Amino acid sequence: MPTFDVVSQVDLQEVENAVNQTRKEVTQRYDFKGSDTEIVREEAEIRIVSSDNFRVKAVAEVLQGKAAKRQIPLKAFVYSAIESAAGGRAKQTVTVQQGVATEKARDIVKRLKDAKLKVQAQIQGEQVRVTGKQRDDLQRAMQFLREQDFDLPLQFVNFRD
Repeated sequence: MPTFDVVSQVDLQEVENAVNQTRKEVTQRYDFKGSDTEIVREEAEIRIVSSDNFRVKAVAEVLQGKAAKRQIPLKAFVYSAIESAAGGRAKQTVTVQQGVATEKARDIVKRLKDAKLKVQAQIQGEQVRVTGKQRDDLQRAMQFLREQDFDLPLQFVNFRD
């Protein structure tokens, strides 16, 4: 039986490259002179610290631009609220989503069932396996999932006949 997996993966090396490019641009821009802005990536989190809210937002915009140029889906970034930090500074944490969360996986399975497509879907860890009798059914399911908005980037891998 033909199958494929629905996953949500981001290349963390590309994220690291985007962070490095953002850091380089921020150090060179005139409007950030003397702001002591920091951009630190730790695993799947990016921490932005600057002198005020405006600069934190500006750094986040630069990061989005660099990520878009590197084909990192912007839906992969989850932004926390801007908080006050020590010394009158502002900080924000950006989380990079990896994997399909259980509630999102349930939503994917439910929508596939509600669409009355001739496929079965089951949750396997941080991915969803979709099985069908024909390749055309799976391709319809992929097209259906592309049209839906799940607030996370979806990729289709392990397509097998």
